[in-house]
Amino acid sequence: MTAELTALTLAALLQCVQFALYAVPANRELGPGYTMSARDRDPSRSLSDKTARLGRAFDNHFEGLILFAIAVGVVQMSGQNTALTAACAWAYLVARVLYVPAYAFGLRPWRSLIWMVGFFATLIMLLAALF
Repeated sequence: MTAELTALTLAALLQCVQFALYAVPANRELGPGYTMSARDRDPSRSLSDKTARLGRAFDNHFEGLILFAIAVGVVQMSGQNTALTAACAWAYLVARVLYVPAYAFGLRPWRSLIWMVGFFATLIMLLAALF
């Protein structure tokens, strides 16, 4: 498996870990009555700040993962895997791992800077595939 595909697989597994990091405290805080419902109404209780941040980090990774998966797919299918695209794939993964605690603990401006590393790593992969 190429470095890009390995990083993509690990990024998908990170998303699974992020789901657990968010879902467990959210279920405890909101209660099973709400979490097992159709959620047609707002919950009667609020999530803690940290749990809400974990939920936003989870959603944010879905958004980033889509673009990263496209970048990996384009590089992989066009056979344009290089040391640069491999380094970018690993940079994306490291950034996403660091992003979770940075968001959960409200580390500013680090959360945004970490996010930018992952975004620009993905952008560089897409541009490398074009040129």
